[in-house]
Amino acid sequence: MKESIKKGLGFGLTSGVMTPLGLMVGLSVGTESKLVVVAGILTIAIADSLSDALGMHISQESVKKNTSKKIWESTYSTFFFKLIIALSFLIPVLFLNLTTAILISIVWSFLLLSIFSVYLAEEHKKKKWKVVAEHLIIASVIIIVTYFLGKFLKGFVV
Repeated sequence: MKESIKKGLGFGLTSGVMTPLGLMVGLSVGTESKLVVVAGILTIAIADSLSDALGMHISQESVKKNTSKKIWESTYSTFFFKLIIALSFLIPVLFLNLTTAILISIVWSFLLLSIFSVYLAEEHKKKKWKVVAEHLIIASVIIIVTYFLGKFLKGFVV
């Protein structure tokens, strides 16, 4: 896989998993509204995918050795992977009750992160379980923080 596309995949996948999941957990606990969660996912899928692609673009422009082609490959792949992965979270939310959808989304997130973590570990010749554990622990912290943030904010919403 081309280095520029791998950068977009890595960033888009990670951001495409964790940003919608964190938002979903916080919004579902804070509002208990399926409509709010769907709106949040759609907003993240579109606005944040474009924003992350721009961030990747500017980041890649700051590296002198990058060609215009490499910069645009990273930009497009970041947008594409983030958008597709973020939109995948709509499926359980649209067809299941919110609690079940959140639990399935957590499993889906852990699966995607684990697969990519194993790929990274193999590529860098590191212990797979260590790389997977590190990434899943960080993901768990994000889930826990957004859960409690949603609980906290729920007390302020009428």
